[in-house]
Amino acid sequence: MLVINGIDGAQALIGTEAEPGPWVTVDQERIDRFADATGDRQWIHVDVEKARRSPLKGTIAHGYLTLSLTAALISDCVRFEGISAALNYGLNKVRFPAPVPSGGRVRLRCTLTAVEMRDGGALLTFANTVELEGGPRPACVAESLVLLLP
Repeated sequence: MLVINGIDGAQALIGTEAEPGPWVTVDQERIDRFADATGDRQWIHVDVEKARRSPLKGTIAHGYLTLSLTAALISDCVRFEGISAALNYGLNKVRFPAPVPSGGRVRLRCTLTAVEMRDGGALLTFANTVELEGGPRPACVAESLVLLLP
């Protein structure tokens, strides 16, 4: 686990890759719950029978479900200490190179790539790769922004 101790500690770790987190299964129940929460009930995500007949041979997770998992998965890779808050500030450059099939497993790899001083705090940029177990391409790549407050 990458431990970032305060803003000064963050600056010293630019370019450091955290150990990858554990594999997490993205099962059909999780996909269905995401569809219910967002209203995105496109058949490739929720119609198991129809999806079996598709070129993908089964349902797949929503891209935004895969992206949303990074919020939880990063806590398995990075821990913040010596600050009052670490706030989600947004995303840059999001792509979904490969779909996550129902039952597939993903994990996060992340690297701290930049630290920018902001209003008494610091804006951290992480390069995130959501790996798909056994897949030749990642399921998602995105830069996430975290605002650290001292």
